[in-house]
Amino acid sequence: MKKQSPFIALFLSAVVLLAGCGTSTGGTPDAAAPSEDKTFKVGMEAGYAPFNWTQMDESNGAVKIEGNAEYAGGYDVEIAKKIAAGLGKELVIVKTEWDGLVPALTSGKIDAIIAGMSPTAERKQTIDFSDNYYKSNLVMVVKKGGKYEGATSIQDFKGAKVTAQLNTFHYSVINQIQGVVQEPAMDNFPAMRVALESGIIDGYVSERPEAVSASAANPNFVMVEFKDGFTTSEDDTAIAVGLQKGSEYTAKINEILKGISEEERTSIMDAAIKNQPAAK
Repeated sequence: MKKQSPFIALFLSAVVLLAGCGTSTGGTPDAAAPSEDKTFKVGMEAGYAPFNWTQMDESNGAVKIEGNAEYAGGYDVEIAKKIAAGLGKELVIVKTEWDGLVPALTSGKIDAIIAGMSPTAERKQTIDFSDNYYKSNLVMVVKKGGKYEGATSIQDFKGAKVTAQLNTFHYSVINQIQGVVQEPAMDNFPAMRVALESGIIDGYVSERPEAVSASAANPNFVMVEFKDGFTTSEDDTAIAVGLQKGSEYTAKINEILKGISEEERTSIMDAAIKNQPAAK
């Protein structure tokens, strides 16, 4: 075989190198960036009615959940739709366990948390929050006809078995009840409803919309509101959009939220309570 000269080998190597450079624009991550920029990915657990829940169709304005056949509905979904429209982006719902929402946000898996989340001082150390889009009061959900139905003070729950959702300020206030039996925190509200129905607990701490939702969905449950209630901060009982530190979305989202009147917010919540799926 005839040996190739060094000059020809060098020339051919240069041609191959230039050809490779010429094709580098096809199929790179940058090419997909404009498509990704058109979406607004929102994380929620889709299990905290009437703020958010899971259903099997798109009725009542529900939005398809990314990656499965289910849909998300509720107050948070309606607020998320308004925010996405104001940003000019397509809303994508990413169903995420409550405990995984903040990690999903900080890692960039989602753009925002719209999940009935309170802007507590502890959370503010890790993420930013928008202005509030809802404010509620803490109540207790108990069995109808039980010994705690007529409670007017949190101290009436002395000796009661009480819990709340894991990693929420709801759980942290239980120790304000003298002599309470503080049961381990539970992962989600459906689990607490099952525990209450079966008598494992005597009650769970919640916010008023969820308690109204629980008692409307299950005739065996009743909401207890207090004259002498839990001591909380304003941030604890408010609900806001969770965002990455220094997020470019914060100012625009605050502007969008200002355009939603209190009357409209109340109307959206009333509709969410009416449309919630039955408790399981």
